[in-house]
Amino acid sequence: MQTATSPDGTSIAFQRHGDGPPLVLLHGASATRHTWQPLRSHLADAFTLVVPDRRGRGGSGDADAYALEREVEDLCALLDEIDGDPTVFGHSFGGLVALAAADRRAVDRLVLYEPPVLTSDGEGDLADRMQARLDAGRREAAMKLFYREGAGIPAPEELPIWPDRVHFDLVETVIRENRAVETYELPEDHAIDTPTRLLTGERGPEELRDAVRSLHARLPRSELVELDDVGHVGIQSAPDEVAAAVRAFCRRNETR
Repeated sequence: MQTATSPDGTSIAFQRHGDGPPLVLLHGASATRHTWQPLRSHLADAFTLVVPDRRGRGGSGDADAYALEREVEDLCALLDEIDGDPTVFGHSFGGLVALAAADRRAVDRLVLYEPPVLTSDGEGDLADRMQARLDAGRREAAMKLFYREGAGIPAPEELPIWPDRVHFDLVETVIRENRAVETYELPEDHAIDTPTRLLTGERGPEELRDAVRSLHARLPRSELVELDDVGHVGIQSAPDEVAAAVRAFCRRNETR
């Protein structure tokens, strides 16, 4: 493990795998760096994979105060540790972090897999409903609610990771990240001019698929790729297809 230090002093742990141009893999809300394991073997022969634990989990530290801006600072601190021009691949909430950071820090390319940018009218209330279950001592119920409504997985208890790797200890961080989702607004004058590949699964949650379509309409150098018969967790269920989409995007942009 290596570490980068965020401006607020939080230590962000990360690992490197493979050899080639740098590719940062930024995981989602109910995950750690280990979530990328199924995908790593499909990419490590072509990229140097930089795989962090986001703050509040795994080998990384945390702080009393939380905001999406802290996550952006974490990513920028991590990028300072990387030689070359990195591509950042953010899955779910990691995609939102990458998107928010792209206004501040130039990267070579972005790959965003169903980042949770709310497009419907009104604010979401998933965080409040999760918190109510947590306050009642129902940690498992809170996480089930997140998987069902946040990730579009109707029966999370049937997942191979349930319950051994479901990370019930992450409930608090998942709630705070959902609050960040519910208050985030994509700036009208979004200045991202980075080549961006937007990924969505054919069986992904409709709300997240709408978010991807909305981003595609707003980002001037974006392209949208739909993965057939794949859901929100395609990085685990269909790593070969996801890796192929990443490889093709990076190879084509290298020739421009």
